[in-house]
Order: sequence, then C-alpha cells, then structure tokens
Amino acid sequence: MASFVYNSFKQYLGDGTIDMDGDTFKIILLGSGYTPDTAHSQYSNISGNELANGNGYTTGGQTLSNVVWSRTAGVVKFDATDPVWTAATFDARYAAIYDDTVLNDLLVCLIDFGALKSVSSGTFTIVFHADGIFTLS
Repeated sequence: MASFVYNSFKQYLGDGTIDMDGDTFKIILLGSGYTPDTAHSQYSNISGNELANGNGYTTGGQTLSNVVWSRTAGVVKFDATDPVWTAATFDARYAAIYDDTVLNDLLVCLIDFGALKSVSSGTFTIVFHADGIFTLS
C-alpha cells in the first residue's frame, strides 16, 4: 500500500480536479536522494530526484494500466496492474503516482520501498498490495 497520499491530493479529489475514474495516472521511480514530503503537490516538485532516462527506464514514468477506482461496502480502493520495467539496470528507493491528465501533473501518492532496490539487466516490478494501491474507508 502507499506510504502516504500527498496533502494536495486530498483537496483535488474533493473538489473534482482529479477524476479517479477518467484521468490517466503515471508512476515514476525516485532515487535515494528524495526526501518524502507530503507537502509536495506536483511532478515538478520531485522530478529532480527521478531516475535518469535509459537503462530500461523512461523519464516521466509509465502509464498505469487497468486502473480501478471502486467501492465495496464502506471501502474505496485505488488499484492498477503491477508496473514492470524490463531490461532494467537501476536503483530505486521510492515510487510516486501522479495524475498526467491535469495541469501541472498533480501528485497522488508515494510508495516507500523501505530500502534502495536494485536491478541489473533484469525485470523490476512493483507489486501493489492485494488491497490496492491505497484505500479510503
């Protein structure tokens, strides 16, 4: 599950700026130099810590596929297919999801891997929690 949702996301979800059913969401990988801060609000606030283009990674991240925003009983879930980077050689510490549809590419949430994760000429996969990327209850 996400380590946290960015503070601004809460506002943008509530005022309809972000449309969880219709917008396009991307996931980026960040290096160990990033200092997580819930006050960051847009991609440009964190892009300086994004992994460099190349070695199986593309700057700007990849589009999440099969995005789900659903409710079961009193719990709303945000989920998507686990993102995969192939032929990858890099080190990543965090992943951030942002809304690529709205102006300024607004941040949604951060996933903290707990430690630097490395891949060398292999496949890097983020396995989202069985309960989703995050839930609201």
